[in-house]
Amino acid sequence: MRIASRGRGAEGRERITVVPENVDDLWHLSYVLEPGDLVEGDTTRRIQRNEENLRDTGGEREHLHVTIEVDDDDVEFARFANRLRVGGEIVGCSREDQLGHHHTLNVEERSELTIEKRWKPDQIQRLEEAEEATENPDVAIVTVEEGAAYVHTVAQYGTEEYASFTSPTGKGEYARPRTELFGELGSALSHLDVDAIVLAGPGFTKNDARDYIAEEYPDAAEKIVKTVDTAGVGDRGVHEVLKRGAIDDVQEETRIAEESRLIDELMDGIATGEKIAYGVEAVDEAAAFGAVEHLLVLDARLRDERQGRGDWDVDVNDVIETVEQKGGEVTVFSAEFAPGQQLKNLGGIAALLRYRLQ
Repeated sequence: MRIASRGRGAEGRERITVVPENVDDLWHLSYVLEPGDLVEGDTTRRIQRNEENLRDTGGEREHLHVTIEVDDDDVEFARFANRLRVGGEIVGCSREDQLGHHHTLNVEERSELTIEKRWKPDQIQRLEEAEEATENPDVAIVTVEEGAAYVHTVAQYGTEEYASFTSPTGKGEYARPRTELFGELGSALSHLDVDAIVLAGPGFTKNDARDYIAEEYPDAAEKIVKTVDTAGVGDRGVHEVLKRGAIDDVQEETRIAEESRLIDELMDGIATGEKIAYGVEAVDEAAAFGAVEHLLVLDARLRDERQGRGDWDVDVNDVIETVEQKGGEVTVFSAEFAPGQQLKNLGGIAALLRYRLQ
C-alpha cells in the first residue's frame, strides 16, 4: 500500500489517497470501507444515448471521475479476480447527468483511490501497517515428509495452498522413487515467483529434498533461506512454522505470524484458566477494569458490528477506545486464516489480561 496524500475533508472528515500495490492491499481496504464513506476514483460507465433517430444500443462506455457514497453490503473483495468492488450512489462526477445513479467502482492494483470518512484509529493503523508490509519479501512455506509435499504462499490475509503432491514412496506395488516426488516439488518451486522459501517437515526427508532441489533446480534452491523441524506437514506444518516465528526471520513482521502467536497464548490461557477473557461481555468488563493487555478482535465481526449487522449489546468501538486509553494493544485478526477461525469460534473477540479477574 502506498499512502499518496492525507488532508482534511468536509464536516470533520479526513481524506486519504491510497494506491493498492497488491492483492493484500485490496483485502485491507475491504475492511476499512464502511457505508457512508465517500470514495473517489477513475472508472468507466455505460452512458445511454438520448439523441433522436438513434436506436438505443445500450450505451457506450465513457471514462469518468466519480465520487460515490458507499452503500450497505456493497463492498466485496474478489480475491481470485484481484479486484475490490465498491458500490454506491454517485455524489460527484465529471458528468452532472450521472449524479444520483448507482455505480460500482472496480478497484484493482495500482488504482488511485481517495477515501473521505471519519477514520477510526485501528483503520489508520491498518493502512500504515499495509504500507510498511509492502517492503517485506514474498515468502513460501514448503512442508515435506515421505510421500507428501505441500507449498503454501504467505499473504497478509492468510496462507494459500499453491501446490500439493502426494504419492506413496518406499516399498509396495504403487510405490515410486522419492526422487519423483522431489522432482515435482522442485519443478513447482522453479515456477513460483517468491523471494524466499522456508523448508519444513519432520525427520530428514526435508533435507534430502533440499539436496535434490539444489542439484536439479539450483535457482529454486537459492531461495531456500531457512529449514525448520515440524511434527506435521500441510496446514499443520505451516501453523508450526508461523508459531515458531520462522517467517519473522525472513520478514521483519508478518500479520499471520503475530496472530498465530497470540491465538496460541489465548488457547493456553483457556486450558489453564489463566489471565484471559473471551466473548464480548467478558472482554468489555475486563476493558472497563483496565485489565486488558492485548485485545483480539475478528475483522469480519468488527465490520459487521460497525455496519449495524451484528448482535453485540456492547459498542465495539468503545471497547477498542477503552483498551487503548488504558495502555492496551489491539490486534484485528483476519477471518481468512486459521487463528481467525479459532477466534470466531470464541465469539470473535477475546483478550489477554494483565491480571486474572474474579
